Formats: sequence, C-alpha cells, structure tokens
Amino acid sequence: MNDEIKNYNDKVDQGYRLVCNLLRSEIDKVLSGSESKIWHGHPVWFLEGNPIVGYSKLKDSVQLLFWSGQSFLENGLEAEGSFKAAEARFTNIDEVNTKDLERWLKKSIDIQWDYKNIVKRKGVLERLK
Repeated sequence: MNDEIKNYNDKVDQGYRLVCNLLRSEIDKVLSGSESKIWHGHPVWFLEGNPIVGYSKLKDSVQLLFWSGQSFLENGLEAEGSFKAAEARFTNIDEVNTKDLERWLKKSIDIQWDYKNIVKRKGVLERLK
C-alpha cells in the first residue's frame, strides 16, 4: 500500500474513510501493475504515466473519477468536466457496488485517452486504446 494514500485516507472522517479504503483496495487489486500517488492533493493511479482513476473527499461525498470514463458507456458514471472524465459519488460504503467498480476498473485499462500529453497537445486528447 502506498503510504501517502494511507495517510490521505487516515485523515478522512470515519464514514468516508471506509469508502476511501474500499476504493483503494479494489483499485489496487485490479490495477496491480499501476503507479499510485497523491497527485494534486488526491490519490490517483497511473498506467505508463497516464492518469486512469482517482478519488477525493468532497464536502458531502467521495468522488471516484475515471479520466476516460465517458467512453466506458456505463450506467452509474456521470460526465465530469469538459474532457472525457466520468465520476461516481458515494456518501457511504453501502453505495459502492464492487462488481460495477471492478468492471469500470477493467475498462479503464482497455479504454484510455492520452491525458499524459494533453498540455503538449494544447488541450487536444487522443485515444490510446
């Protein structure tokens, strides 16, 4: 387990901490070959330097964000921002459907947009997979 992410989760209020710990555990299991770190203040997982998934504690929920999630075409994920990201929000651990989460995580490996080079391409995303 990444100590930075453990420290992040430990600072979250107990109910939300359960959600964060479950998300971390499931993400680590499916994305076992990924790099994880605190990026822009939140836990994020990367494949070959490309951000794939992360979560953050918001005021009233935990936001799970998939950078390429809009391309998954999955119920339970809502468009977020002006690029290809999609999110799910959870207020308690019972709302996390681990089967859906596992399916989304597997799709995050197979469906990727190149966020790693978005600045170099002046905001233009290209599909990697």
